[in-house]
Amino acid sequence: MVNHKSTAAFSHACRVLPGGVNSPVRAFGGVDIEPLFIESAQGSRIRDIDGNEFIDYVGSWGPMILGHAHPAVLDAIHRAVDKGTSFGAPTEAETELAERIIGAFESIQKVRLVSSGTEAVMTAIRLARAFTGRDLIVKMAGCYHGHSDSLLVAAGSGVAEAERRRSAGANPGLPSSPGVPSALAALTIVVPYNDLDAVGAAFEAHRDRIAGVLVEPVAANMGVVPPAEGYLESLRLICDLQRAVLIFDEVISGFRVAFGGAQERYGVQADLTCLGKIIGGGLPLAAFGGKAEIMDMLAPNGKVYQAGTLSGNPIATAAANATLELLTQRDTYDRLEATGAALGTGLTQAAAEADVRVTLNRVGSILSCFFTDRPVRNFADVQTTDIARFKRFFTAMLERGIYLAPSAYEAMFVSLAHTEQDVERTIQAARESFKACS
Repeated sequence: MVNHKSTAAFSHACRVLPGGVNSPVRAFGGVDIEPLFIESAQGSRIRDIDGNEFIDYVGSWGPMILGHAHPAVLDAIHRAVDKGTSFGAPTEAETELAERIIGAFESIQKVRLVSSGTEAVMTAIRLARAFTGRDLIVKMAGCYHGHSDSLLVAAGSGVAEAERRRSAGANPGLPSSPGVPSALAALTIVVPYNDLDAVGAAFEAHRDRIAGVLVEPVAANMGVVPPAEGYLESLRLICDLQRAVLIFDEVISGFRVAFGGAQERYGVQADLTCLGKIIGGGLPLAAFGGKAEIMDMLAPNGKVYQAGTLSGNPIATAAANATLELLTQRDTYDRLEATGAALGTGLTQAAAEADVRVTLNRVGSILSCFFTDRPVRNFADVQTTDIARFKRFFTAMLERGIYLAPSAYEAMFVSLAHTEQDVERTIQAARESFKACS
């Protein structure tokens, strides 16, 4: 694969951008090669500046569930741009989007639009603390909730890549990043994902001090790790008994694993829900919402402050409304489920043919292939997988035209644009790649 232009572009970028990128995982540090610079994308394909084309399973890290450059979304964006790019004032498109979100999530009575998942989760925590009058938050090791100070504690995604030594055991918060005060991080209690005993122990140790439990209902920032049977239901019960706020970070799972996210798929309702990625249609937009009695504590109704210059941006809301409208079409999620299942089955079979042991975790159209012969149920399990072999697999797949996330801690995202032929080509590339790294 020729990538001279990407190599030169990365060298240039490193002179003006820290690490040459604007989000760490894009630097390909998790796979020990230099990143590709992308020129364009269409449907299931992405092209770099050297002219190489790949079947894309990153999908801009989740938002592109329709595929890249969907005509209806582009048309909505173009029509919105013609009217102006930002007003700093209310628009009807914001209300329309809010109604779509409320219609999809039974637990959401009111919603506020923001510009990033980090902003959504940060404010949801502020609301939980204000609503309960308590300070502590329980989060799960390996779950990533953005880069706000309180949540850079045993985090997944790029943080996990940078700090693999992090323990997954229950502990008071310890910062995962310099610049985060230990006193602030100590307000976050970390427990293993899928471990209800650890959650119970946290509440026992910190009686009447825990404001809320924050969790990815489907963990997807340590790779994909589904909730164990009864796990989400038990978190709901514990929060009810302890008068704590249950916060679901559905930035990835929302509108992905079902139209109503993990809450629809598993039948468990949160008090507050954070959304992002898909709801922006590829543009910077996120949201958080929940019970009216909690949401009405926000300014201007209440005293909990949150604001944003570009919140509810008219171009982003146009893309969002167009995307969610398309996702309501008949059989959308059946198609995503079928494509995800075919890909997952094919990858598992390809690994078996090469005598490479893998554990494949999948929920709907997101999946991860872990190089291990053991179940993967939490962050500690992920950390025992063969990362070195993943790196070789990644490079082999890239050379065969398959663009995976450049980290063992990320998911594969299937879109509606992926065809049977795309899946077949991916499985064939995997057969060859598994053999190459066996």
